[in-house]
Amino acid sequence: MTDTDETAAFPPDEAGAADRPPDPEGPPIEQLTEPADGVPPVAADASALTEVAAALAAGVGPVAVDAERASGYRYGQRAYLVQLRRAGAGTFLIDPIALPDLSTVNDALAGVQWVLHAATQDIPCLAEVGLRPTSLFDTELGARLAGRPKVGLAAVLEHYLGVGLAKEHSAVDWSTRPLPEPWLLYAALDVELLVELRDAVENDLRAQGKSDWAAQEFAAEVEFTGHAPRQDPWRRTSGMHRVRNRRVAAHVRSLWEARDQIARQRDVASGRVLPDASLIDLAVRQPQTAAALVPERPVESGRSRQRRAQQGLQRYQRQWLEAIGEAADLAENDLPDLARRNDAPPPARAWADRDPVAAARLASARAALSELSDEVLVPVENLLTPETLRRVLWTPPEQTDAAGVDAALAAHGARPWQRELVSPIIVEALQETADPTD
Repeated sequence: MTDTDETAAFPPDEAGAADRPPDPEGPPIEQLTEPADGVPPVAADASALTEVAAALAAGVGPVAVDAERASGYRYGQRAYLVQLRRAGAGTFLIDPIALPDLSTVNDALAGVQWVLHAATQDIPCLAEVGLRPTSLFDTELGARLAGRPKVGLAAVLEHYLGVGLAKEHSAVDWSTRPLPEPWLLYAALDVELLVELRDAVENDLRAQGKSDWAAQEFAAEVEFTGHAPRQDPWRRTSGMHRVRNRRVAAHVRSLWEARDQIARQRDVASGRVLPDASLIDLAVRQPQTAAALVPERPVESGRSRQRRAQQGLQRYQRQWLEAIGEAADLAENDLPDLARRNDAPPPARAWADRDPVAAARLASARAALSELSDEVLVPVENLLTPETLRRVLWTPPEQTDAAGVDAALAAHGARPWQRELVSPIIVEALQETADPTD
């Protein structure tokens, strides 16, 4: 579990949660420095995989599962190491590059509950190698529902089990081969106490009467297959606020697509081909010669980024100049709009100008949701995704009573426990702002 993938439905872990100092007045924290059974060898051939599958099948209880990716280093989000641990079997590390089909392990774990931390981060890359849970428990999401303010694995282990976990290798390049021993130790520790943590979180949820809420969320995660591809992903290039006209936007799109193709072919992260600030700079300046590609003054911060930018500009001169030329040749009608057109509500900050009544609805609902969040000790974004709230309040259902609102929330994927808690708030917000002449 090396990074986060931000979504409203399954919010990311708090930055820095693992680094907070222990409470000096709390009980002493035992630092987890090595697995109880040592670091197992990495399974990288068919015979080793057969042994792993047999051992896991003979184990008992839930299985702890984790995966390590090479975000920031490689293109995409594939798994470069898979870790599993089950009582009666032990801990196993598998190289999914050498063994891209782990369906035999999946078969060995048929009907077994998986325990993951921040499950939606790992489910897509695990599915790519043939691993798919039929039942799971997410210790990160469970801790979030239980009201824990810090839900990183280290922080949750500290709270529930009194154990500290180092995270110094979380952002390394897991595509490295062979994997260094300290990295493997770190990877094994990630699943060492995951099942015990599951039991502690489950007890907390049960004590708070939230077991059913968690069960509904976990069932939704089982069905998760990955986030839908972003529409116009080039628009998320950092620095787009500098783009003031459609022609420059066309250059951003053309350069982004050229960079993406290079990154895909080389299997490296796009930012390692050319950082965003340099891409935006090219789109704004639109140089016409190879000599003019490198700006007179660096646009990147930090020596390593400046060096990477200069190398990328020089190494792929032809691709950048071709992309600039293609954008320059576009007819006016073919230029992209500065803002993407879709059916999504406008940003909340624009509601007051575009629809003051809708803005009032949103303000009322947000205030009530904040109070409910404090009352039930569940983050607002877990009570209802911000996108769902905006959609329902920007375009209310025809029927604004409890049944109509419940149906609208269900259509957007809200779970029954969320609808039961939130529907009355939305109904009240709609009624408060309803036109009395309607």
